[in-house]
Amino acid sequence: MAKGGSRRILGAALLVAALTSTAACGASSDGAGRAVEGAPGPAAGQQAPAKTAAQLRAEQRAAVEKQRAVRAAAARKWGLKRVPLEAPAPPRTKPVITTRKGFETAGTGLPPVFTTVPTKEKVVFLTIDDGSDKDPELIRMMAELKIPYSAFLSDYVVSDDYGYFEKMRKSQPAGVTLNNHTLNHKYLPGLSYAQQEREICGMQKIIEKRYGKRPELFRPPYGNYNEDTLRVAKSCGVKAVPLWAAEAFPDHMEWREWDQDLHPGDIVLTHFRGKEEWKGTMPDMIRRVMDVITSKGYAVGRLEDYV
Repeated sequence: MAKGGSRRILGAALLVAALTSTAACGASSDGAGRAVEGAPGPAAGQQAPAKTAAQLRAEQRAAVEKQRAVRAAAARKWGLKRVPLEAPAPPRTKPVITTRKGFETAGTGLPPVFTTVPTKEKVVFLTIDDGSDKDPELIRMMAELKIPYSAFLSDYVVSDDYGYFEKMRKSQPAGVTLNNHTLNHKYLPGLSYAQQEREICGMQKIIEKRYGKRPELFRPPYGNYNEDTLRVAKSCGVKAVPLWAAEAFPDHMEWREWDQDLHPGDIVLTHFRGKEEWKGTMPDMIRRVMDVITSKGYAVGRLEDYV
């Protein structure tokens, strides 16, 4: 080959190499460590650079702010005067629950009966009894507001629509728990041991069959019980008997304590009721109770995280 041809080939090769090198350097950085348009991604088989702690914190803050905005929008949609406060993180170790003074029976080693969970956090717990009214708006409202609650069910009023409570349970898998309120809502101290066993353990079996888990919490109808009640409950898997410190209605609150106020760890009771039985709907009742709870600086926690 002639010398002129060799020089032209060599020059072309050098030019191509130089252009390739410049493109690779210029596309990856702008001189300040920032990626620029056209920068190549990681090569096949290589991982992208790990996010820095600052980047992770920024992403977490953004996620929290987004959740707060969604909750604020839900509060406006459902007519709440205030956005519900965020509950504190559940305790790593659940507090020791003991029977409230004056609520004891002569028996020992029985499930504790209590109205308030021992905690210093400004958190209360919402519980709803029986299952008579089955308003689909309640499920949607609570799910959109992300308010946890515990339902205590009686079979004589839920058996016509078990599916409603399955939808309720699935609406907030980590926020709604279905518990025991007996088969027929009878006055338990007036029943024999065997009759109480049918009422309590019979409902345990139904909830386990229908919803996949045997409850560990049980509330006696009207809050009335005797030693047989607690012995029966323990025999079929009940670990605790939460009563209540306050009761919510669509138009007012009723209080157990003399100061007529909320306290850290209080359990709030309400019922599945509609306009036929009281002055308002289930969403009306939630609006009322949440405005009271929030105005007093409390958040709603999940009872089963503490008991």
